[in-house]
Amino acid sequence: MSLSTIRRSKEDKLFDVINITLLTLMLLAVLYPLYFIVIASISNPDRIFAGDVWLYPVEITFEGYSRIFQDGKIWTGYKNTIIYTVLGTALNVSLTLTAAYALSRKDFYGRTFFMMMFVFTMFFSGGLIPTYLVVQNLGMVNTMWAMIIPKAVAIWNIIVARTFFQATIPQEMLEAAKVDGCSNTKFFTKIVLPLSKPIIAVMVLFYAVGHWNSYFDALVYLNDESLYPLQLILRNILIQNEAAATMVGDLESMAAQQRIADLIKYGVIIVGSLPLLIVYPFVQKYFVQGVMIGGIKG
Repeated sequence: MSLSTIRRSKEDKLFDVINITLLTLMLLAVLYPLYFIVIASISNPDRIFAGDVWLYPVEITFEGYSRIFQDGKIWTGYKNTIIYTVLGTALNVSLTLTAAYALSRKDFYGRTFFMMMFVFTMFFSGGLIPTYLVVQNLGMVNTMWAMIIPKAVAIWNIIVARTFFQATIPQEMLEAAKVDGCSNTKFFTKIVLPLSKPIIAVMVLFYAVGHWNSYFDALVYLNDESLYPLQLILRNILIQNEAAATMVGDLESMAAQQRIADLIKYGVIIVGSLPLLIVYPFVQKYFVQGVMIGGIKG
């Protein structure tokens, strides 16, 4: 008997209705704020405050975006953020996968001790000032490396990747490869990595999002505006426009400047988030698979 011919009880149908209703409400609760930001960024701020903008844009204007892109620094910010994201993610993923694979090997002597030391750093850290002093003594202040090296590895990601390797790469596979004369390095590069596309996609997405949204490290370590990432550039644009609105003496001019600042506030969210929203659908399949395997088993 096929599943399509099984008669469903009234309780099953009621459960489906309740389940679909709850999931639909949750979906709307997540998607509507994002949709509102999009329509608000191209709507008249006065109509937003009046409550007229809630389903579609009203009195469409692109003045906020034009003000954002008038600042030539934004392109420098895009360039710097792309560099930080690409180089930082490559370093993060390389170190995370190699450390996680080593810790997943049962024949790795002392792996429990090293794992405890890694986990210890999740709960205790030196703090901001000692970290800054270390970065300063290494000569990385006001350099691009201050945005990459101090956060080269996330311990939680190592734990997730280690769990993935333990659940996916059996010890028998390594033993069979050694019989054929395969070294540890060749086994990792030729066998383990090709079988680890889901967790690699997860790590790339986790680290790339972190680098793309990072601005606090730039506030602490960078003084040269030519090194500022996109998020810090957008933050400065927003602050400058809000400050300009409060410094205008004429009430009418102040209101106009405040409207522009509000448009910019919504616009910077779109400008900063759009690249990640474009990339995410291409890695979604691997992302879901990797999170499920790395998070449930082990």
